[in-house]
Order: sequence, then C-alpha cells, then structure tokens
Amino acid sequence: MIRRHYWFSGRVQGVGFRYRAYYIAGSLGITGWVRNNWDERVEMEAQGTEESLDKMVQMLREQRFIWIEDVEIKEMEVEVESGFYVK
Repeated sequence: MIRRHYWFSGRVQGVGFRYRAYYIAGSLGITGWVRNNWDERVEMEAQGTEESLDKMVQMLREQRFIWIEDVEIKEMEVEVESGFYVK
C-alpha cells in the first residue's frame, strides 16, 4: 500500500475531472480525496497499490474532455482512512 499526492495541470477543471476520479477510485478500491485549486490545477491524494494508482491516472488520461498536460507526484506516508472524497 502506498500514498501519493498529485497535482494535475492542463484542461482539468470544468470537465468532470473530480467526479471521474471519484468513480474510478471507487472501482479500484482507492482511498483519498480530490479538489480543484485556485491555480487551475487539480490536487489529489490517493492511496492504494502502486498498480491501482497507476491505473487510475491512466484511466483519467483516457477520459473524454480531460486533457492532462503535466502531473507532479510526491510520495507520502500511508494513512488510515476509508473512502474517496471530492472536496
């Protein structure tokens, strides 16, 4: 189990990114949260297996209307939590 903090830039606000992330996380058993930032990026913390987190990012890249230009990733300490939330 690992946890990563992501910052996505590109066409990621106003295109359903957060709610697609919510549904994808649920389907893959990922916990964490996602929110829009004032700088037009989307910020997300996600926790799961390395494979499930990589799959989530790949699935987000494949979504209609979403165009991820860049992703910054920071490894984090695993937390005790349940569910994935849109902030």
